[in-house]
Amino acid sequence: MFEIDKKSNLLELPEYRYQLKEVDAPVMFREFYPYEEIPKIAFNNVHVPINMPSDIWITDTTFRDGQQSRAPYTTEQIVKIYKMLNRLGGPKGIIRQTEFFLYSEQDRRAALECMELGYEFPEITSWIRASKKDFQLVKDMGIKETGILVSCSDYHIFHKLHMKRSEAIEHYLGVVKECIEAGVKPRCHFEDITRADIFHFVIPFARELMKLMEETGVPVKIRACDTMGYGVCYPGSMIPRSVHGIIYNLHKDAGVPHELLEWHGHNDFYRAVANSTVAWLYGASSVNCSLFGIGERTGNTPLEAMVIEYAQLKGTLDGMDPTVITELAEYYERELGEVIPPRTPFVGKNFNVTRAGIHADGLLKNEEIYNIFDTDKLLNRPARVAISNTSGLAGIAHWINSNPSLYDLNELDKNDPLCLYLKQWVDEEYENGRVTLITDEELEQLIEEYMSKKQ
Repeated sequence: MFEIDKKSNLLELPEYRYQLKEVDAPVMFREFYPYEEIPKIAFNNVHVPINMPSDIWITDTTFRDGQQSRAPYTTEQIVKIYKMLNRLGGPKGIIRQTEFFLYSEQDRRAALECMELGYEFPEITSWIRASKKDFQLVKDMGIKETGILVSCSDYHIFHKLHMKRSEAIEHYLGVVKECIEAGVKPRCHFEDITRADIFHFVIPFARELMKLMEETGVPVKIRACDTMGYGVCYPGSMIPRSVHGIIYNLHKDAGVPHELLEWHGHNDFYRAVANSTVAWLYGASSVNCSLFGIGERTGNTPLEAMVIEYAQLKGTLDGMDPTVITELAEYYERELGEVIPPRTPFVGKNFNVTRAGIHADGLLKNEEIYNIFDTDKLLNRPARVAISNTSGLAGIAHWINSNPSLYDLNELDKNDPLCLYLKQWVDEEYENGRVTLITDEELEQLIEEYMSKKQ
């Protein structure tokens, strides 16, 4: 019954456990997804080991998934953003790849202009329809890798493709072979993997892809797509919702090498960042992201978040330049009209702004008390305070001391007459019924009037 596993050297169940299982009706996993109720999270207390690859990286889908939920970028905008991604990823290419649509002439022109820059990173890959004509287009443009949609849940196989499981695998393998014959490396997007039959469809299909890779010598990448954001990263949670379970089984039981295993998450249940981090921890070398999480529905894993996650896991930025994150956020708001919610971590206008007087007092005494890290150095975003009825003298002093336009007034004590003057004005505003924040422009005008009176 048991056999020695050649990788672990332990007695384990043989491979027949993971054979394709044909079914007459789609398996909808109604115990997890009743649809008319909130999805369920179930546990079986099966734990798998952390197995983070020595080399991990980020891939980008800003120009593909990111364009499915907003107005299309112009060629000029794409080139500008691509240049900043290159600077952000640094010389080691931690942002390893970015993917482009090639459907239209404008899409192709943007990809070509970025390719002409000659950057090693991010490598330009594509997303195309699964046809010989499009494969040839990718090859003619000199793009080495393309994404191919291979939906793997019965939701898609039965209700969208109107196929049996075996028919779907046969169809997908044919498409992947056509891609390889065209001289292009395939990246197989396992769509809707968190509602798929992992042991009786996903693993058998992935094994077939690994066999094809052995036969042709062409690497076949697998992108595990949490299309609906159902994935969870709780220890002991059950497949198919278990992110660590999916990644572990793709690596161990399907034999997918770390470097060919990628996670693509969505944020429908607020888990995109945590799930992507867990995918790294349990064996995927790459996680797929978009800038500011812009993507279909609730969006993708925010790329800037994974830059910070990388540094936390590896203990180093490895040459990445996180100040570019701030440049990108400013560019999106200024040039593209994108509204970034002000409390968004790392990029929102208020992510390191405090309004509470007691917190402002702490910032004034030692910035480390209430700032997550040196945001001025790492993101070019000094910690700030916003003035309201709760800011107090400390808040006003810190607002002055951290305002770039008031550097000549730096190091003011909270008991300085200027702070007392501004505090009195603020208190009167709220006593008279004001319910809005005090603006920087109002305070700067008051300071100008105060200084002119002193002279």
